[in-house]
Amino acid sequence: MAALYACTKCHQRFPFEALSQGQQLCKECRIAHPVVKCTYCRTEYQQESKTNTICKKCAQNVQLYGTPKPCQYCNIIAAFIGNKCQRCTNSEKKYGPPYSCEQCKQQCAFDRKDDRKKVDGKLLCWLCTLSYKRVLQKTKEQRKHLSSSSRAGHQEKEQYSRLSGGSHYNSQKTLSTSSIQNEIPKKKSKFDSITTNGDSFSPDLALDSPGTDHFVIIAQLKEEVATLKKMLHQKDQMILEKEKKITELKADFQYQESQMRAKMNQMEKTHKEVTEQLQAKNRELLKQAAALSKSKKSEKSGAITSP
Repeated sequence: MAALYACTKCHQRFPFEALSQGQQLCKECRIAHPVVKCTYCRTEYQQESKTNTICKKCAQNVQLYGTPKPCQYCNIIAAFIGNKCQRCTNSEKKYGPPYSCEQCKQQCAFDRKDDRKKVDGKLLCWLCTLSYKRVLQKTKEQRKHLSSSSRAGHQEKEQYSRLSGGSHYNSQKTLSTSSIQNEIPKKKSKFDSITTNGDSFSPDLALDSPGTDHFVIIAQLKEEVATLKKMLHQKDQMILEKEKKITELKADFQYQESQMRAKMNQMEKTHKEVTEQLQAKNRELLKQAAALSKSKKSEKSGAITSP
């Protein structure tokens, strides 16, 4: 009996193949709690509910420091303290000032002074490194899929050729030696006619001509893989540009929202001050009116008692 392993979320037991490699989740938990990107820091995390769009760390920072601002280096909306996010702050302390990223051209790539840590020798920022690695992973998976499918097709062809070759061999057993000898001069005459035409064609190539189909198929598959790679690269470039534009729009929206909030707070403060001043002035005027009415009453009472 196969061993069963517990899902880390629902704690039900499943075979090892049914659980995810990283977090050991079953299929239902993977659908109910997908891995998404945080709206602020852009790191991947497991979503607890559909309304929750930020990771736990950013949620704690929002409670402590409020809504973050765009980072002055990477433009990610994760600057809770100051004008830089925590990732850029730590990288700047460790590796020095940032350089221009070779992919997005932003001043947010930190040189680690180690070529092994670069992606194909390129100096990329954190977001572009993740996107590039994701593209490489997709291409590897596609290559595996293509190689497995071509291998399966090749095995089917070999099996068919074996079966057809065996039946052909069994049928040829009944032929007499005289008929085989009659066939040999015909083949020789064919090769002689080909060589007399001036073509450098050998009998070995003529006998192996069915194998050229495999080379044609391999060449076609290579061309298809090259075109698919080109299309994939173009689509990844488009995705990167769209992600960059979305990030810029989100940053602009957050900045405008913060400006509007500051403006509303200032207007509310000035309105409160003006209201307090008017209320104080109103109280002063009421006092003056009461004093005037009191003085008029005293004057009237004096005028009546004087005769």
